[in-house]
Amino acid sequence: MNAQTLAHTAETNRPNPGRHAAKCGICRHAQREEIEEDFVAWRSPARIAQEYRLGNRACVYRHARATDLYAKRQRNIRAALERIIEQAETVEASASSIVAAIPAYVNLNARGEWFEADQRVYLDELFERMSSEEYSTYAKEGILPRWFHDALAAVGARANENKYDNQ
Repeated sequence: MNAQTLAHTAETNRPNPGRHAAKCGICRHAQREEIEEDFVAWRSPARIAQEYRLGNRACVYRHARATDLYAKRQRNIRAALERIIEQAETVEASASSIVAAIPAYVNLNARGEWFEADQRVYLDELFERMSSEEYSTYAKEGILPRWFHDALAAVGARANENKYDNQ
């Protein structure tokens, strides 16, 4: 199956949202937001089910599928890698698995997208691209051109926000 076929299959197999909401214990749960945040943060569905008294992990998976939480979770792969790195001292992990998790973490931008080293932004190159007018504006007022912000955003970086920056 190609990616387009898989996407179509996933979309056509998605449960009816109204029916799901009417029957789902998570949709009606007082702590729904926390449950969803935990799932997106890669907490164990079995532990989520136990902590929030949901029956079993199948209801967590069913709710996640019906509400498209898997897409958010996949974009948040950094959270899973952070858990691995944080537990380096307390779990029986091999040194190679810990070392492998660190570059994986570093190569994910803020949107959870993978980028290689050649996709990183070098500030010197961006400043060299600035016109003399843009450079003068930056020197006098601290305002960077919009394209500068866009270049940083492309790899998940961000320039300091300036409330007067409207270029």
